[in-house]
Amino acid sequence: MSGDQAGGGAVYRVAVLAGDGVGPEVIAAALEVVDEAGSRHGFRVERSEALIGGAAIDATGTALPDGVLDTCRAADAVLLGAVGGPKWDDPRAAVRPEQGLLGLRKGLGLYANLRPVRVYDTLAQFSTLREEVIVGTDFVTVRELTGGLYFGRPQGREGEPPGRSAVDTCAYTEAEVERVARVAFELARGRRRRVCSVDKQNVLATSRLWREVTTEVGRDYPDVTLGHMLVDTAAMQLVRDPRQFDVLLTENMFGDILSDEAAMIAGSMGMMPSASLGGDGAGSGRFGLYEPVHGSAPDIAGQGVVNPLAAILSVAMMLRISLGEPDAADAIERAVDQAIDLGVRTRDLGADDDRALGTAAMTERVVDLLPYPAHR
Repeated sequence: MSGDQAGGGAVYRVAVLAGDGVGPEVIAAALEVVDEAGSRHGFRVERSEALIGGAAIDATGTALPDGVLDTCRAADAVLLGAVGGPKWDDPRAAVRPEQGLLGLRKGLGLYANLRPVRVYDTLAQFSTLREEVIVGTDFVTVRELTGGLYFGRPQGREGEPPGRSAVDTCAYTEAEVERVARVAFELARGRRRRVCSVDKQNVLATSRLWREVTTEVGRDYPDVTLGHMLVDTAAMQLVRDPRQFDVLLTENMFGDILSDEAAMIAGSMGMMPSASLGGDGAGSGRFGLYEPVHGSAPDIAGQGVVNPLAAILSVAMMLRISLGEPDAADAIERAVDQAIDLGVRTRDLGADDDRALGTAAMTERVVDLLPYPAHR
């Protein structure tokens, strides 16, 4: 979206859901970077704040209070910190923080989750995989987000010991598969033009539909090479040769597992941004929700040591995809690249306690390294 015009510059509306744990810390850091980028590139971001997850449960008794979806729908994009923590971890609880996240995805129609996986050469040593295996890795996982086991019905459990039982239902429609497949193919056109679709078609009927529809969609993109891989093979190939992938397309539960596996290739979840998109197409102006992959990290919450770079890279994605400010997005990503190249490190990136920067100091370094636009 172009945003409203005020004083000659665009004004964008962003709904901010800081959430739980380290969420408020990394969101504050990301917004500091956005504000500085906006001042240099001639736009401004207005925010509307709302509760979600555990913080919302404590305040209202529900993980997604009334009005939050409306606040998000009135915005150009949503910025989310994290949800959850030990305080709300009882699996028997009727209300859990994750319900807020699932409700957001369904209520906002966020059906395509994008997780870029890029290995920085100078950080490759912190991965559990050998450097020669992962250096040069650069791919995006596209995960279907509102179908499959997490939303299928019937779902639930019944009975008492020793006769307990539970059921989850995996269901997909042709339309659900087609729309997320088109996101993957459009994305591939701006990259290396390769899509690997992951399924379990030798066992699951939903996967056989997935492969059939994805193949049909692929015919509309003759310039993109489509391959298929079973999910167990994909899990193995991610750690054997991650550089083979460009765009990795998969359904909800498989994508949940594979994208977390893929995140560890880069050495730290503190470097991993994500976007969850709704609407049509794949270009700028799409409504989306942006969040770091790392979660609420309650063990370090409030200590000022969390790595803010995943959240900062997430707002760069927000600027590019939803707000139509690609130059500002490029500037933020270049600043992060330069900080990493200069050896700036938080604790999760291998720095010892004497050298590790805290959240505020790392954010300050990124702000300091932000390049000014060429036309300034």
